Formats: sequence, C-alpha cells, structure tokens
Amino acid sequence: MARQKLKAIVINRDWCKGCGICVHLCPKKVLELDGSDKAVVVRPEDCICCRMCELRCPDLAIEVLTEEGEENA
Repeated sequence: MARQKLKAIVINRDWCKGCGICVHLCPKKVLELDGSDKAVVVRPEDCICCRMCELRCPDLAIEVLTEEGEENA
C-alpha cells in the first residue's frame, strides 16, 4: 500500500474547544494551539497522514484530506 500524500488538514475552529489532544498526539508536531487556544496547522509539510489528530479529536473538528494514489502503477 502506497503512502498517502497530504492534500489538506481542515480544522473547524467553531467546533474546536482547544483541549490540545491533537497537539499532544501528533508524532510530527504539525499542530499547535494559537492565541485563542484553537488548533492550527503550523508544519503541514511534516504531516505523515497518520490521522491521530482526526481519530482522537473529541469534537470531530479535524479532517485530514489525502490525495488518491495509484494502487497498481
């Protein structure tokens, strides 16, 4: 299975309560809390698309979008 390539990390700031779970679980430190205590993407180039932030967000405020790779090239 090919490694997924990041298209975007979408954060619904209205839903984010700033708990910081996503920030602490990200193995590559892609996310941080801003001055309003909301999650923001600061290093998208480091994202490995593990989706830990998306899977563990209690508010369902994060979506990791990936590009479709070629399965049988």
